Amino acid sequence: MLSYFKLFLIIIHTTICSFFALIFSIVDRSYGSYFWLSKIFSKGILLIAGIKLKVTGLENIDKNATYVFVSNHSSQFDIPALQYAIPNKTSIVFKKELGKIPLFGWQLKLGPYIMIDRENPESAVKSIEEAKRKMSLKGFSPIIFPEGTRSTTGEVQAFKRGAFYLASRVGFPIVPVSIRGSGAILPKGKFKIKGGVINVHLNKPVAVNIMSTKKDEIDLLEKVRDIIIQNINQRN
Repeated sequence: MLSYFKLFLIIIHTTICSFFALIFSIVDRSYGSYFWLSKIFSKGILLIAGIKLKVTGLENIDKNATYVFVSNHSSQFDIPALQYAIPNKTSIVFKKELGKIPLFGWQLKLGPYIMIDRENPESAVKSIEEAKRKMSLKGFSPIIFPEGTRSTTGEVQAFKRGAFYLASRVGFPIVPVSIRGSGAILPKGKFKIKGGVINVHLNKPVAVNIMSTKKDEIDLLEKVRDIIIQNINQRN
């Protein structure tokens, strides 16, 4: 019963924040107020769910710099955890279908986030160009989940090259991010929300060469994935 009450509060909180996000995205095209609201939204979600956040590795990044944050993915709570943990202005890459949701989807489309159409290969190129523009002009750092979907076992799945393609083509350094504990709080396919601790570790940035070959890109993909797994294992 408590879990359903938490879910109800999360829906109300999300609706209210989405309404204000929609307004902020229209009146403030610098997205400063949108970024401020994203922190409030994320903190509220974590508080309602009874989640404590432990963040390490902040010394590895410059909060005023622009990066591509690449993370493993086990739970719906990964997004609010990262939005709150990362001090930089972050942007989420979201699938086109989410943009159809009233209020929530509308503010995603008008905000600084990056929409992709997974059924249209040409959309990937447009997404990269849009990401470059927002990163260069607005200083937003996208968060990428290259596994493509949430892990059901807690193990880091193979990275999908398509999902990683944006990270390797915008030219900004990649920060490998390791998340532990979120899968136990709300596993994929479950609706019972358990309180708990989510650990987020930010690794040192990895340089990217945008002129790299396909092999170089795959090597980079595996390197970033190995770093994420190593950091998870070292802290277990």
